[in-house]
Amino acid sequence: MTDSPESRSPATGKGRPTPKRREAQASRGRVAPPPTSRKEAARRLRAQNAEKRQAIRTGTKAGDESAMMVRDRGPVRRLVRDVVDSRRHVGVLLLPATFLPVVANLSGSVQVRALATSLWLATLLAAVFDMAITGVVVRRRLRTDFPAETRTRGHVGYAMVRTAQFRRFRLPPPRVKPGDPV
Repeated sequence: MTDSPESRSPATGKGRPTPKRREAQASRGRVAPPPTSRKEAARRLRAQNAEKRQAIRTGTKAGDESAMMVRDRGPVRRLVRDVVDSRRHVGVLLLPATFLPVVANLSGSVQVRALATSLWLATLLAAVFDMAITGVVVRRRLRTDFPAETRTRGHVGYAMVRTAQFRRFRLPPPRVKPGDPV
């Protein structure tokens, strides 16, 4: 026995004609037509990726953890950032110190070049020593605050990279001021 359209109850049938593709797409919102060439497809992909990067950057600057990159998310990374940001570091002097030997070479004086190179090496050694101390401090805090966290190596590296960045350019931005307890 076959069901005729008249014998179907409204609960079993949809009760309306199938919409045309044009109407279905219009009801869902505007759908972009497919790309006509490889160049256009690549251009669209670049534009989409740029929008994603901009959203991540905006969210990171605002401190919105859901919009941050995966490497910056989580309570462990937040603690690492706060520990690093609660102190001043010698590592921020590395970039300006690299210009000392370059500028000293312009002077032509051997004594000035020797002094500039010595200052640069002293800054480098002080920054390495400061990063080592920061690594020890971060590792200790992770052991006390997050005893279940077994992967401390990546967090220590994250802290060391952050110590060499200028405070004003750090992303995510610092939440604590230097000297504040963490």
